[in-house]
Amino acid sequence: MIAQNYLVIAMFLSFIALLATGFPVAWVLAGVGIGFAGIAWFTDNVLRWTMTGLDYNTLGLLVGRIFGLMDNWVLIALPMFIFMGLMLDKSGIAERMMRSMQKLFGNVRGGLAVTVAMIGIILAASTGIIGASVVLLGVMSLPIMLKQKYNKSLALGTVAASGCLGILIPPSIMLVIMGDQLSIPILDLFMGAVFPGLILGLLYIIYILIYCKIYPEKAPLAEDHKEINFRDVLQALYDIIPPAGLILIVLGSIFVGIATVTEASAFGATGAILIAILYKHFSFVILKEVVIKTMNTAAYIFAIFVGATIFALVLRECGGDQLIETGLTGLGFESKGLIIFVLVVVFFLGFFLDWIEITLIILPLLVPVIASLDLQINGFGVVDYPNLTWFAMLVAVTLQTSFLTPPVGFALFYLKGVCPSDVTMIDIYRGVVPFIILQLIALVLVFIFPELVTWLPSKVFKPF
Repeated sequence: MIAQNYLVIAMFLSFIALLATGFPVAWVLAGVGIGFAGIAWFTDNVLRWTMTGLDYNTLGLLVGRIFGLMDNWVLIALPMFIFMGLMLDKSGIAERMMRSMQKLFGNVRGGLAVTVAMIGIILAASTGIIGASVVLLGVMSLPIMLKQKYNKSLALGTVAASGCLGILIPPSIMLVIMGDQLSIPILDLFMGAVFPGLILGLLYIIYILIYCKIYPEKAPLAEDHKEINFRDVLQALYDIIPPAGLILIVLGSIFVGIATVTEASAFGATGAILIAILYKHFSFVILKEVVIKTMNTAAYIFAIFVGATIFALVLRECGGDQLIETGLTGLGFESKGLIIFVLVVVFFLGFFLDWIEITLIILPLLVPVIASLDLQINGFGVVDYPNLTWFAMLVAVTLQTSFLTPPVGFALFYLKGVCPSDVTMIDIYRGVVPFIILQLIALVLVFIFPELVTWLPSKVFKPF
């Protein structure tokens, strides 16, 4: 048994080490899984050190699992939401909203940064794609903020943090994957993420306003700013209402039970095309580009799904789930103490691993442990798995930080790619620190008040 534990630990260490080589994550996961299947067979039958019972015939089980993955009705929502986000991006919706809201908040100290945060919230609910949101916000707002002589750290931190909201605010592709991996309703996760996502966005805005009040010289008004008129307000409404309406239709149809998450994703994809037509930014060239990018993004995610399936199967056969369960329960923590320990581990894993690897590999291994805890989370008699729903949201908020924490904070590298040459990674690191603290504050609030997660799902009319 001790030898099997060493085998599991070696699997994890090999995975992390090979990630540093730059090989694609999907191939690393699959390769480590297949490689350690051979090692387990060798230690079983030749060295007689282990008793995993694992051989290459066991890998035949993967065929059914992979076909089941491709046949999963729920996961159809992934490419649909990706298409929706990319179409809204390519149709210039965000750029229109940015221009209009800049005029509305032009007379407010720090108004440009507030605009970026608000656009980040809207983009989060419409795209759900971190890379697209960070790059888009960076390209549109960062040059203007720096030209307006905003403090560099404030500008960089606002763009990076606001672009990361898409991973939490529904419809989020991370929540779709979490629901699939934890076998809990995605509808509950979508509704459960609304309040934490809005709280996080509100914390950003409050911080920006307070910071700019204390240090007005670090967020000066534009020299050419002028009073807004009624025409500016109407233009802003015209630019904001269609995408906001689309979000309400997507989430509202889920909320009132008209559509499932998968059906709502189809509404969203169709609505994105209609909005692009409305703004006269639709063409078959754009459609082709969006379809190709959707295919590439979805293929990347599903390739990781396949790799993670191979890795997880071998890990479980080697006793990885038992090792984790025994290790966690043997710590001697009470229920919520154990939750805190797990979140700390996830937080530090986010320094080195992407959220996809954590969600697909680590999270399913924790399910038996969390499900067995006496947490007594109030599900209002309606939420099917209140303990797991609350835990999933805690992990989701924690994973928010993984995009901003070095050395593998992907949002930081997305932003660096569109920054002027005089902006260094140290500048970006310095800028995101306050926002990481705000994310941790939001995490504490969700931990102390589980009803922030479970109340809204309890009010949803679930379709049969």
